[in-house]
Amino acid sequence: MSQGTKANGPQSTVRNIILDSDPGHDDAVAILLALGNPAINLLGVTTIGGNQSLDKVTYNARAVLEKAGATDIPVHAGCDRPLLRPLKVAASVHGDTGLDGVDLPVPTRPLDEGHAVNWLIDTIMASEPKSITLVPTGPLTNIALAVRMEPRIVERVREVVLMGGGYHVGNSSAVAEFNIQTDPEAAHIVFNESWPVTMVGLDLTHQALCTPEVQRRIRAASDNLGPFVSGLMDFFRKAYAANQDFVDPPVHDPCTVAYLIDPNVVRTRRCPVDVETHDGLTLGMTVADLRGPEPSAEECHTQVATKLDFDGFWNLVEDAIRRIDGTLPERA
Repeated sequence: MSQGTKANGPQSTVRNIILDSDPGHDDAVAILLALGNPAINLLGVTTIGGNQSLDKVTYNARAVLEKAGATDIPVHAGCDRPLLRPLKVAASVHGDTGLDGVDLPVPTRPLDEGHAVNWLIDTIMASEPKSITLVPTGPLTNIALAVRMEPRIVERVREVVLMGGGYHVGNSSAVAEFNIQTDPEAAHIVFNESWPVTMVGLDLTHQALCTPEVQRRIRAASDNLGPFVSGLMDFFRKAYAANQDFVDPPVHDPCTVAYLIDPNVVRTRRCPVDVETHDGLTLGMTVADLRGPEPSAEECHTQVATKLDFDGFWNLVEDAIRRIDGTLPERA
């Protein structure tokens, strides 16, 4: 699925996105969903140290694109650590490579030159205002640095749809999610800018469980990517059972892309959200004020994801895998 082909579609219906990620099993599925749905035009992938070290997740991003035959998509490496804190990777969940459980192809396209933050700024500033959506699925260091280096991107970005946080649930601590707690200062910057922010947090993504039936459907969807994604889920299932007592693994990151494809698949509720940056029990907590009536978009620029259409979500993932591998006809 080439970037150029999808860019020729109706611009009113195609969402131009930059995926800022730390692949990661669920990040890999997010990349595939973005590649395989005609409503999304993936402009590029920027990488951030998170699930594993920067060099490993950058290799993973390139390898997933190689596996999908999407070597035209640029990949730019970003920050290798949080703004103020040391990086703590999630090897217990994603393994030593960050994508344990499958054999990755060797990327044929060299890593693109230039730091991710500079590329983000240059791409946004060179594009029409409100034409690009940022989709961060890892720690928010790259996005925070970009907005500090060039504040004008805030008014030019259409919206930020991020995987992170939770209004009732934590995983890195009792109240904090991994991406936000990894770099809470960066998260605080991103949430407190004036651009529209949709937080797709654990309250939503814990509904996106890869059940055995779902995994069978994904595996059967194609001869190439079906077994690849199923292999990722085999490892993810064991890791989540061992570390977080899940029977079926939650597949967090593609929920962001699903929301952009069809907002009915991921329902939201508008409310103020802020991030705790003080060390202690609540470090990295995303504090969502759900009291009172829901504010308007003019009153509040942040919203949280609340309810997933389970079947609709997995239908999108299966559809994308079929489309990339050519087992589903291209839509007009």
